[in-house]
Parts: sequence; C-alpha cells; structure tokens
Amino acid sequence: MENTEKIPLWQKIVYGSGDLGFSLNNSIITAFFSVFMVTVVGVPPGLVAIIFIVGRSWDFINDPIIGHLSDRTRTKWGRRRPFLLFGAIPFGLSFVLLWLSPNLSQTGMIIYYSLAYIVYEALATVVYMPYFALTPELTEDYDERTKLTSFRMMFNIIGSLTAYILPLLIIGSDWTKATQRDVLIMAFVAAAIAATPIIAVFLGTKEKKEFQTQSIPKFIPSLKRAFKNRPFVFGAMMYLFTWMTIVVVESNLQFFIINIVKRQSQSIIIMVSIFVTAIFALPIWNWVSKNWNKRYAYIAGVGFWAVVMMVLIFMNPETPFWLILFLCVLAGIGVSAAQALPWAIIPDAIEWEEWQTGERNEGMFYSLITLMGKVGMAIAQPAGLLILQLTGFKEGQGVVQSPSALLGVRLVMGPLPALLLFSGILMAIFYPLTRKQHHEIVEALRKRREERRVKRAEKKPLPGVEEPIL
Repeated sequence: MENTEKIPLWQKIVYGSGDLGFSLNNSIITAFFSVFMVTVVGVPPGLVAIIFIVGRSWDFINDPIIGHLSDRTRTKWGRRRPFLLFGAIPFGLSFVLLWLSPNLSQTGMIIYYSLAYIVYEALATVVYMPYFALTPELTEDYDERTKLTSFRMMFNIIGSLTAYILPLLIIGSDWTKATQRDVLIMAFVAAAIAATPIIAVFLGTKEKKEFQTQSIPKFIPSLKRAFKNRPFVFGAMMYLFTWMTIVVVESNLQFFIINIVKRQSQSIIIMVSIFVTAIFALPIWNWVSKNWNKRYAYIAGVGFWAVVMMVLIFMNPETPFWLILFLCVLAGIGVSAAQALPWAIIPDAIEWEEWQTGERNEGMFYSLITLMGKVGMAIAQPAGLLILQLTGFKEGQGVVQSPSALLGVRLVMGPLPALLLFSGILMAIFYPLTRKQHHEIVEALRKRREERRVKRAEKKPLPGVEEPIL
C-alpha cells in the first residue's frame, strides 16, 4: 500500500533552509581552511593534516553522545528542537575561532587550531545532529522523504555555492594575496548567515507527540541495534564513501584551479557552474528516484560523476574555458546525486528498526551518520594533504610547484574520488531494502501503532498520567 502522508511546501522550505548554515561553514572549512593554513598562516600541509586528525578525534565520541541525548530529551518543544534554539548562536561564533591568526610558535599554532576545531565540531554536532534527526519525524512517505531531502540538499548546495562566493567577494580570487583582516571579516559574516536559518527551523517545525511518548532508550542497546540494522549499515557506508569524495574534491579544488588550470580570476564562474547545475539537477534525481529506485539512482548518479572527474584531471592552462565549464556542469549533475540520495535512503532504515524492535532511535542513527561523515573527513582530507606533501607540494605564497606536485593535485582530483565513488556503488549494489518492502513495513507499523492506541484507550489511565509506547 502506498503511503500518501504529505507535508506542506512551506515546511519543506523552512526545514530545508536549516542545512544552509551547516553547508556554508563546513564547505568554507573544507575548501579554504587548508589553503588558509598553508598560504596565509604558513603551516606545511603535513602539519595541517595533523590539525584535522587531532581536531576531529573528539567527534568520534561526541556524536553518539549528542544523538543519544536528543533521543532521551523530553521537553514542551520536543526532543530535537531545543538543541536548535540554544545551540545556533554558539555554533556560529565557534566558526570564527578557526580563522583567527594568533602569533604563536608552530607547536602553539597546532595546539590552538586543534582545540578550536574541537570546539567548533562539538557545537556543530549539538545543532545539526538533532536537525538531521527531524527528517523521519516529518513524514513517513517514501517519496516525500526524497522531496524533503531534495529541499534540504538544495539549500545545502546553495550553502556550498555561497561558501565559494563569499570568501572570493571579501578576500579576492587569489588566496595567496589574502590578508588576515579580510579572512576574519569573512568568518564573522559566514557565522551570522549560518546561525539564522537554524532558529527558523526551530520556529517552523513541530515534532510528532507520538514519538516523544515512547520509552526512553538506553545508550548501549541503541548502539548495538544500529549496527545490526543491515539497511542502515549499507546506507551509512554509501554515505561515507560519497561524503569522503565530496571532501576530497572540495578541499583540493582551489589547488586545482590555482595550479593546474590557472584560472584564479574565473574561480567564481567555475564554482557557480558546478553548484547551480547541482541545484537544478535535484528534481531530476527526485524524479529518477520516484520512478525507478533510490539505490539505482545513486549508482547511476555517482558513477557518472566518477567518470567526469577522471576526464577533468586532463585539463591544463591551455584548455578552452568553455570545455572546463562544460565538464563542471557535468560534474554538478553528479554532485547533485551524491548530495541528495544517500540522505534520502537513511530514514527508511529507521522504520525497519522500529518494525524489528518496536523502538525509534533517530538521534542515535543520525549521530552515527554524522560520525561517519566526520570519520570520512578525518581520513579523506588529511589523505589528500599527505598526497600533496609526498609529491612535493610547497607551502607559501607565490611558490611555483614542481611537476611531481602538480601530479599530486591531479591524483587527488581524479583517481582518488573515482575509487571512493565506486566503493559507494559497491555498497549500493548490496543495499537490502526495496521501495516495496519499505511500503509494507510502514503499513505494518501504522497498524501496530493503531493497536497500541486502542489498548491504551481500553486501559483508561488515571487523569494526567500518560503511558509510554513500549
């Protein structure tokens, strides 16, 4: 039976807008923090890799804790929304800490930026993990979730596009000439933009009361059940490999533009071509998912993107600009699939979990997804930097890179992303939950919940006493 539960357009827009701030800040960090550290602050790529590894290590513990806390939270505003209200402004301000330039020794800078990154990631988790966990609570409809995720990814891509345009407008097209003052202005503007839509999501969404009346889950059993959930495990691995690809490409794209195609003055046009295409391609993948299958749509989309990235690395300064733009447009189509489809797959595994165990632990599931993303970043971004280090890429402004260093840039922009994407395709091939199976599970859960409501009504609890759903 088809589930026809719908949510209004305005709520899709409001909820989707929340991803603007996360995408903006994270994309600025991914795309420009390495360039900022290497060219402006003057830290070698290998040491920047250490900062990323150390700074993100806390998140391996932080994410499941926050996810579990949101599952256990019971307030008049719901389980997730209080985190958005009280965490939005601290999240924005923590972003600024990463872009300060303290006058410290090399060891002091490593310690400072590692701690700043820990603070930023911890506060980011406080807001965006509960935000992600709202998705399955807004609708149980298989296709509506894809649409809802498409709206979120539309704002996610807008945030990524803004992440490239904003620094270029304030700092300029050439980071080798950036000043510390301009970098700090950029950080404050981005922080303000990031915090605002999170508050809007708090005001514009409402959690379902039936989920809040469920029994409070315990941490270890919830964690174990997540790893026993086969649809979740395969979906999480698809997300991991896809996100690692996005991180590798975003964090090295500026190195590619500056050193390979030498199009610094046209950076904005290149970014716009990728991300605007990705926005307009979202309805295409939404249609493909609805008329085909989320899993098959993912395989087609990321496979296409892998081929484009392998072609793109053969570009050079003599390549016609129209050809570079054409390949960027094709890459944007693949980026769109990679952004939207893994997130649309994850909520379906939560119904599978409730069908199997009778409990819903969205916070734990989404905390593990965000944890997977951070594990991916902790691996992918340092890996790219280490490849650059090993191939002889030199830090500093105005440096002419050697042929081996240029080869390193090509490696992290072509073969490495393709390898990661094909790993994600392998996970998708074995993804065990089909559209038909999901509809059957949702219908079974509806009948089960109705039976529980009838039983609770027959028990006639004392006034003011509300029995939990077990």
